[in-house]
Amino acid sequence: MRALKTFAGMVLDMDGTFFLGDQLLPGALELLAFLNDHEIRFSFLTNNTSRGKQDYIGKLTRLGVKMADARVYTAGDATISYLKAFYPDRRVFLMGTRSLAESFVANGIRLVEDDAEVCVLGYDTELTYARLCQFTRWVNQGLPYIATHPDINCPAPGGYVPDIGAMMALIEASTGRKADLVVGKPNPQILEQLAHQWGVRTADLVMVGDRLYTDIALGTTAGVQTVLVLSGETSRQDLVTSPYQPDVVCENLQDLITLLTQQGADSSALVLQPPSPDLPQ
Repeated sequence: MRALKTFAGMVLDMDGTFFLGDQLLPGALELLAFLNDHEIRFSFLTNNTSRGKQDYIGKLTRLGVKMADARVYTAGDATISYLKAFYPDRRVFLMGTRSLAESFVANGIRLVEDDAEVCVLGYDTELTYARLCQFTRWVNQGLPYIATHPDINCPAPGGYVPDIGAMMALIEASTGRKADLVVGKPNPQILEQLAHQWGVRTADLVMVGDRLYTDIALGTTAGVQTVLVLSGETSRQDLVTSPYQPDVVCENLQDLITLLTQQGADSSALVLQPPSPDLPQ
């Protein structure tokens, strides 16, 4: 395995990286303890919008994560921020789960079933054909069409299940339109928001995840170091043809701890970068 350069904070994917279904993956809790022991900033960052943030926090704590460590930022959160900035007070038709809808409403987004002005597609695991038809009607009428993230499949026990990317392909086949904006990874803005909150440069973060075309693609779009774990969607064979290549490949998070421990003994790789003087604390 290659070494990681000095970094200021770690951003962790969840599905296929930290847990799979309702089971923690090897090294999950141990990595959080390691990061805390070395005073390394970290946050969970997930594209999965089948749940709102509070549901993810609840899941993490049920799996044994301390509440103080259950820091979660989702593509749904980033979409809410985008809507508030660029479509304030607009009527939004959301194709998403009840959990995601509750998160939108709690953050002041005006959700409607009729007379929409903006269409938002989430990872809707409660999808109905009637609402899909309504969504495609709005898209055909030319309304702004925003997708929360691009993931094609979602890792699940026993295999993969269709994610929002499969739904986007269906909508494109029906309407001829792609989403006007895809908010989540690998859109660099979602990582830039976290870096801004921490008062560090985006380039001083490291992204850890299991998907080449989202987690690892951030290495290209956001200019960050990336660690690919093989505990989720990606296999070593996928690396052969992928345009997105990670800086480091690990079998799982336990393997990553081994790497970081070796680097901590051999170099200054784990020394935190101080906040940049021109960025807010």
